[in-house]
Amino acid sequence: MVNKVILIGRLAGDPELRVTTSGTQVANARVATNTYAGKDESGAPREHAEFHALVMFGKNAEFAGEHLRKGRLVYAEGRTQTRSWETDEGQRRYATEVIVDVLRALGPKQEESS
Repeated sequence: MVNKVILIGRLAGDPELRVTTSGTQVANARVATNTYAGKDESGAPREHAEFHALVMFGKNAEFAGEHLRKGRLVYAEGRTQTRSWETDEGQRRYATEVIVDVLRALGPKQEESS
């Protein structure tokens, strides 16, 4: 069985860095990828954006916290993991995340237009 994910996309926000009680660094970030979705009525290509939750530990978390910012193009390789929890109202919630094993910054940060 294989559980492998490879994503290349832009960070949707700055990574959030924290340290666990045992001293392990953890970073959370969201990366946006685009998929070609045909053409619109005028013939211009359409894209569909998908957002992926990334979780990084140790050196990858440290790297993300120090070097990655919103808009940066990144390469992330890892595996999916779904976790669940119960809200205060008793509802079951689920989140699927990519646990990152390999993280690379690609190219320069995309400049935001004004």
